[in-house]
Amino acid sequence: MSRPVLSLQQARNLHLAAQGLLQAPTRAAKRADVAACVQRMALLQIDTIHVVARSPYLVLHSRLGDYPREWLEDTLARGAVFETWAHEACFAPVDDLHTHRAYNRQARQHWGLAHARKTAATQRAHLDKLLAHIREQGPVKSSDFERPEGKGGPWWGWKDEKRWLEALFAHGELMIARRENFHRVYDLSERVAPQLLQPAEEPGMAALNAWLIEKAVTALGITQARWIHDYFRTKPRLKDADLDALVDAGTLLRVAVEGWDAPAYVHASNAALLKKALAGKLQATHTALLSPFDPVVWDRERGSALFDFDYRLECYTPEEKRVYGYFVLPILCRGELIGRLDAKAHRADGVFEVRALHAQPGMVWSEEQVADVAGAIQRSANWHGTPQVRVTRTQPAKLAAPLKRAFKNLKLQGTAA
Repeated sequence: MSRPVLSLQQARNLHLAAQGLLQAPTRAAKRADVAACVQRMALLQIDTIHVVARSPYLVLHSRLGDYPREWLEDTLARGAVFETWAHEACFAPVDDLHTHRAYNRQARQHWGLAHARKTAATQRAHLDKLLAHIREQGPVKSSDFERPEGKGGPWWGWKDEKRWLEALFAHGELMIARRENFHRVYDLSERVAPQLLQPAEEPGMAALNAWLIEKAVTALGITQARWIHDYFRTKPRLKDADLDALVDAGTLLRVAVEGWDAPAYVHASNAALLKKALAGKLQATHTALLSPFDPVVWDRERGSALFDFDYRLECYTPEEKRVYGYFVLPILCRGELIGRLDAKAHRADGVFEVRALHAQPGMVWSEEQVADVAGAIQRSANWHGTPQVRVTRTQPAKLAAPLKRAFKNLKLQGTAA
């Protein structure tokens, strides 16, 4: 049988639909939507940079619209999500707890876990002493062990303590019970997740690999084989032949995308979305600012193939070598990635500064696109508590005038409303 053939835009729309970014929210967000959003993506990456809101909050805002940021902490504290090493440090749905822990024990190759194993082998007495303290005294933060004014505290000093807490977390003996001002609060795993006390048969590697493949393909909506491993940072990179058994079983659907020299894959649970995409019934209408750690852009090769958007985070690049800025937000507009925004939220002043806005090279924005992007920036600015938008620079420079007019129109509309 011939494979279904999607246009590139149909593939984009399928991907965005699976990720919850095809259309804007149709209602105000509810607290339960945070857990549902993480469930849909399977992972929500954690990062601490906050020139604007921290990454996990941005990822949720692009999908849910306005919501109170403390809902994420509430979702963690009530145990609907948990923290784990996966793509990197991530929140994941609690239903996936056993599987993530099993994969991390059996196969994950990451510096955090390697460090934990080394520390457990060489400093077990210190780890056991710390565990005993937590067992008796309750949850702790790493800041509980800082040295006041350079003097020795009651424990070993912050650097050792932080290292041991992180090792126990990566090793699975501690979990993150909650966050306070985004700082981790560590507690015994069995107190955070009592279900761990119930004996459970640990799946073997074949089952774990199949589970992770299915999860990744489902979350991505559509993907080439070579991109699957990056979602959960598993090894090795997959080839088409590695998916034959899942295709033969009907679990994965093998399709074609115009312009791609390799087949693509859709999970059977997304068959209805695939049918709509092929019929042209998935229409991308959402415009939003994406986090640099959004699943849509965290694989550079996939982002380039799907959106013709070569994205690289430059916060770790020396300033003089940066092309676009420190913490640049990709701009999603109606199914396309059409530009990048280097922004800073000046919270004390109520100003959302557009340090630089770059349209995609060679792309001339339509009046509708300018209005859509201005609306997305203003919504983000309002949510940040910095409603005054200040545009410093655009590329091309002639984009500044229509963009400023669009912001002015938004204010007039707001006044009229």
